[in-house]
Amino acid sequence: QVQLVESGGGLVQAGGSLRLSCAASGRTFSNYGMGWFRQAPGKEREFVAGINWSGATTYYTDSVKGRFTIFRDNAKNTVHLEMNSLKSEDAAVYYCAVAAGLFAPRRGSECAYWGQGTQVTVSS
Repeated sequence: QVQLVESGGGLVQAGGSLRLSCAASGRTFSNYGMGWFRQAPGKEREFVAGINWSGATTYYTDSVKGRFTIFRDNAKNTVHLEMNSLKSEDAAVYYCAVAAGLFAPRRGSECAYWGQGTQVTVSS
């Protein structure tokens, strides 16, 4: 059974940093791209960052470019999202997802498995 468990969310002041982690189990995730998505209250889920199976290809939504970094450790079946210079608009529940193939996902429809989410709150 595939399981994704996110951690690292919490309350941070604007301008601060957080690192989200996602631990995957149930299959060899080095064969799959992975991504981070987020959903704020009253808004649709949106793409944040994606990484392909090797880590060589990454994508980011424009609003986080230069501030967020996605990276993975295939030996540990983990993917991380380093978030710096956090803004109030970054507050959301962040979800880890596994792509349906080797590629870096950029849409929710490209993902086959999802974690339960971790809350990020940014105080101004």
